[in-house]
Amino acid sequence: MARPRKFDEQQVVATARERFWAGGYAATSMDDIAAATGLGKGSLYGAFGGKQDLFHRVFDDYCTSVVDATAQQLRGDDENAYTRLSAHIHAVAAAAADTAQRGCLLAKGTAELAEHDKTVAQRAHTAIEALHALLKDDIAACQRNGDLDAKADPGQLAALVLAVLRGIEALAKAGANEETLTDIARTALAVLPRSAN
Repeated sequence: MARPRKFDEQQVVATARERFWAGGYAATSMDDIAAATGLGKGSLYGAFGGKQDLFHRVFDDYCTSVVDATAQQLRGDDENAYTRLSAHIHAVAAAAADTAQRGCLLAKGTAELAEHDKTVAQRAHTAIEALHALLKDDIAACQRNGDLDAKADPGQLAALVLAVLRGIEALAKAGANEETLTDIARTALAVLPRSAN
């Protein structure tokens, strides 16, 4: 019978995430993760498989957390949909400015690995589709409430907003300051087609 594990698996995943996030996949070794978690490499391999398997677990957990957090920010009634959308766009800009230029792990992991790692590519695609759907639903709610032009395509507007949000994160990684990112957030909201009413 296998011995029970004497460590918190989620805590190990969180620590591994910090290492991968800070250094990237290629530059992070299992020795680095073992040192950061205080576990032997044998325990890590036994619990998570190799480095790639561990990264897949980290990446999946991160993508899930990003989608869940976005859902919490964007879901709600039609009356407050525009307020939620505005708050979400500004929150992404503020968070991007406050990540010590680490950037978003979804973007970082995708850029580094998606070309050669089908699991990362598929998980990133699923996460982006989920974020697009959440934005589309909120924009449609804005339209129903008369805040945005009902004739505009909510899917296209959601794609535009998503591209701006991903761009904000990339610019933050490149060193853009908080004022610049906040200005971009304001401009993104200003260019959305308002209702004529």
